[in-house]
Amino acid sequence: MPRSFLRRLRTSGPWAVDALITVVVQAAVTIPFVVPRSADVPPATWAAYGMTTLGVLPLLWRSRAPLGSLLGITVAGLAYLPLDGPGQPMPYAPLVALFTVAAQGGLWQRRVTIGLGLPLVAVAVALRTNTAREYLFAFFLFSMVYVLGVLTRTRQAYTEAVELRAAELEKARQVEAERAAERERARIAREMHDVLSHAVSLMIVQAEAGPLVVRSDPDRAEAAFDAIAGAGRDAMVQLRRMLGVLKDEPGGTRSPQPTLEDLDDLVAEVRRTGLRVDLVARGEPRALGPDVQVTVYRVVQEALTNVLKHAVAASVDVRLTWLPDRLEVSVEDDGEKEAGAPAAAGGGGRGLVGIRERAAAHGGTAVFGPGPGGLGFRVAVELPLVVCSPAEV
Repeated sequence: MPRSFLRRLRTSGPWAVDALITVVVQAAVTIPFVVPRSADVPPATWAAYGMTTLGVLPLLWRSRAPLGSLLGITVAGLAYLPLDGPGQPMPYAPLVALFTVAAQGGLWQRRVTIGLGLPLVAVAVALRTNTAREYLFAFFLFSMVYVLGVLTRTRQAYTEAVELRAAELEKARQVEAERAAERERARIAREMHDVLSHAVSLMIVQAEAGPLVVRSDPDRAEAAFDAIAGAGRDAMVQLRRMLGVLKDEPGGTRSPQPTLEDLDDLVAEVRRTGLRVDLVARGEPRALGPDVQVTVYRVVQEALTNVLKHAVAASVDVRLTWLPDRLEVSVEDDGEKEAGAPAAAGGGGRGLVGIRERAAAHGGTAVFGPGPGGLGFRVAVELPLVVCSPAEV
């Protein structure tokens, strides 16, 4: 039988399957009526054939009413006994109905089948041959068909449980994939904010200062325009790097992530705006993982960007304090916050939110607020130290 036909049959619904089974069983019970019989045996009658057919038709409802189908077949079979029609090699219809009850019927249906089925089998054998051999064969056949139905029920339940578990795992995998994508989008958003905000802030500061000194101090104006161009080029390089990560181009070259060693270049870049920036490291430096170094760099970068954008400051102190169990990073300016700047208490700025998220990702904390005496603004981040081997750095 072609596989395509079997697939269509499985997906066509219970009516089609039950109808096919009914046709096959009807063909099987018809064989004794068409095979020539010996002369000493009474000829087959249409009444006997009709009663045989009535004993098969209930199979059309076997999936929807398993016990009702079995009872209908049983009644028809008992009514067939007095007709003295051709015997059947096997009770095909009753066996199919019995299997269906064991495989698909409810608990009470199975109990009724066992409670009434065995006595009816004994009655049927008594009315036919009443021999020990026939009793043994009939009870064995009844038991085996019922056990096969129960095993089928168990297998179906196991298959459904496995499919349900697989569906739950797939759903959980999809949820985790969505969460991972959301985390990745948040990470990329932080990176783009830090890179673009810093570069644009530098360009704005230099562009505003350029026209003021273009006549009085041409050299300083030229340096300002050079700083604008440099900041723009750096922003383009960083954007290309992030786009390369998003595209995941095989074999593509990518710029390395910033490290603690790049802080000197960052500070020097900000100094070109005219802001005095002091970078001081205290304590004994330790080797940090690349992700922690990126976090330290981005925290300092964002804090300096906020000073350029929102504070009227003359100087900024950047301190890295190495303690036995943690690294403290602080950026403190001496200026006054402009109107519209991010609120310290609520962390309303997107950059301050990004700093807090970066610190929390490493189990650290971030605090924002006024500097000593209420002057200036201070960003303080604490990161727990996890010492890395040189191979991990």
